Amino acid sequence: MAQEQERAHGIHGTAPHRGEEKTRHIGQLRRLDPTARTALPSRPAARARDVAGAVAVPLIVGGALQLSPADMAFLISADLFVAGLATLVQSIGFWRFGVRLPLMQGVTFAAVGPMIAIGTAPGGSITDIFGATIACGLFMILVAPFFAQLLRFFPPIVTGTVILIIGLSLMRVAAGWITNNDPEGADPVNVGFAAGTLLFIILIERFAPAALQRVSVLLGLVVGTIVALFVPGMVHWDNVGDAAWFALVTPFHFGLPTFNVAAIVSMIIVGIVIMTETTGDMIAIGEIVEKPVTRQSLADGLRADGLGTVLGGIFNTFPYTAFAQNVGLVSLTGVRSRYVASMAGLMLIVLGLIPKVSSIVEGVPRAVLGGAGIALFGMVAASGIRTLTKVKFNNKNILVVAISVGIALLPTVAPTIYHHFPTWFTLIFESGISAGAIAAILLNLLLNSDQMRTEAADEPALSAHDAVRGPAAAALVHPDAEGTGLIHTVITGSEEKPDDPVAPPKAATEDPDART
Repeated sequence: MAQEQERAHGIHGTAPHRGEEKTRHIGQLRRLDPTARTALPSRPAARARDVAGAVAVPLIVGGALQLSPADMAFLISADLFVAGLATLVQSIGFWRFGVRLPLMQGVTFAAVGPMIAIGTAPGGSITDIFGATIACGLFMILVAPFFAQLLRFFPPIVTGTVILIIGLSLMRVAAGWITNNDPEGADPVNVGFAAGTLLFIILIERFAPAALQRVSVLLGLVVGTIVALFVPGMVHWDNVGDAAWFALVTPFHFGLPTFNVAAIVSMIIVGIVIMTETTGDMIAIGEIVEKPVTRQSLADGLRADGLGTVLGGIFNTFPYTAFAQNVGLVSLTGVRSRYVASMAGLMLIVLGLIPKVSSIVEGVPRAVLGGAGIALFGMVAASGIRTLTKVKFNNKNILVVAISVGIALLPTVAPTIYHHFPTWFTLIFESGISAGAIAAILLNLLLNSDQMRTEAADEPALSAHDAVRGPAAAALVHPDAEGTGLIHTVITGSEEKPDDPVAPPKAATEDPDART
């Protein structure tokens, strides 16, 4: 009877904590964030949106490096292929690799700026990017067992700022697509297609059924491309007919990787951001599927991210991380099996082995991509702002965000600002993402160090990411968690109805040493 009452109030079990029996409350994702129920996609829809976001990275990097259409198509194939492999490693797992949760993997936007800076630096090439990617992956594998202890150095003030910087920095890419990188400005036709694509996405979000809203960006790309077929010269699918129906993704297609120290340092900064993002996703997914994420399983998941990144460098693609959409997807659909994610990973592998698919994606009009990019990159920036809402904005924290964003945007608004500096310096600081991340980390340590020393003893720091999570996040760094991955919460005096997953408990008494 007591167990039935506990379930009615969202309490699913008991566990010892400091010698006392305390119940824990997992609850629904909607209870953790009541707005999530309207914002999170169904499983098939989210997989399509994930693919749309993932293929944007090779298009951005390949375009910046002025690769041929055939090489751009190969980058897309390699991206899809390795995304599938990385998903299988993360969801199925082997030995000490893989968190064994339903997580989809994809190329991270955090690496875009640093990779472009590496590839376009004097004497730089795409093989420098692949060498730095491999080194970054090895770094992630090596530090994975210790990363849980470092999370307190990446609170929401740091990671929220970095995510905001990523979105703002990528807006230059969207503008470049619309203008075709013409310094004289954009053709009015291109601006019209970009505006039309963006308007179509907005109309879908406003008037279309929920199922279509979940793939609004992808539909904008498809419809924009179809309309562009009627305008001569807009769509370039000349290579689709020559593309094969099947081809293997070969390692080191562009040559053996080269290793540049400054490029590796820049990419390692990205690796730290990736690990922080993945930590948030794994904690949240573990709560939803009621599988505690312990320090050991966290390390296994981060090793899988590192292995996926190493495979990316070997197979001619880029660093990989878990998609944030995993969190809402699993909660909303109720599909908790990791083997469903594994099947999606197999689908990505198959798509990567069909060059015609990649050639079609490569031929999408750049103006259409620009319109969709405004929405896509804007959502990345908005995710950073949402993470920053967790921050108490005193004068010091305002200064951390202000200076970090300012430093990050300097190379965006003035691309030649560092041209007279040594190559090693430009490889790091010409990427606004790397420069902003360094500034945010150092400024937070400098300006908030006293507060960190005061709170470190009894209040664990949470990593920040655009993912909803509950009290389990704190347990990974809490001295009394004992590796359980859970902080236990007692719910008292609740009048919540069992069939109302949205309403929060009326009153809650938490462990004073487990504040989140």
